[in-house]
Amino acid sequence: MTLQTFTHRYIASDQPTTLLLLHGTGGNEDSLISLGKQIAPDAALLSPRGKVLEGQMPRFFRRFSESVIDEKDLIFRTHELADWLEAAFRDYKITPESLIAVGYSNGANIASSLLMRRPDLVKRAVLLRPMLLPAPDETPNLSGSAALILAGISDHLLPLDETEKMGQQLQNFGAQVTFVAQPAGHGLINADLNAASDWVQAVWMQTAR
Repeated sequence: MTLQTFTHRYIASDQPTTLLLLHGTGGNEDSLISLGKQIAPDAALLSPRGKVLEGQMPRFFRRFSESVIDEKDLIFRTHELADWLEAAFRDYKITPESLIAVGYSNGANIASSLLMRRPDLVKRAVLLRPMLLPAPDETPNLSGSAALILAGISDHLLPLDETEKMGQQLQNFGAQVTFVAQPAGHGLINADLNAASDWVQAVWMQTAR
């Protein structure tokens, strides 16, 4: 696996934190750069483009319909992205301890899949509007992992109770989960960015001790 496997952007920093930015359906490697800079202005940014196309819209894994995912493809794409991450860690001198995944919608879903299936690489994640995913066949041990879940109360794509179940699932696996229901739909609001920024800062300060 090489860095060329995924089209991506990398913005270096002299600070130790790196945000892994994972866009939603129809996004690309540029879509969350501004959001990443707002959440953690001094962090390095690593932003890959999803390799699956739905029409002309990039995604990180296939789905059969808006709410039905292709689980086999999800698993394959999760490990493909994780293997690419290992190459990025090597070439960009990133460590798992310094990485925080930030994913929106489809990007949040691949981030939570990475958290569950490759916790050796992704230990912390900000999940913006994630859906409930099938659990891995083998129960993961997520002790030492942490996630911030930001749901939209009036999200027409993702019922709030399903997103709550996603948080409970991660918690049952041992992750430390912070769940916030925002007065919003599927789109993001300023409160999401503020909550994400505060959480990232708190997690990094805790890690740096």
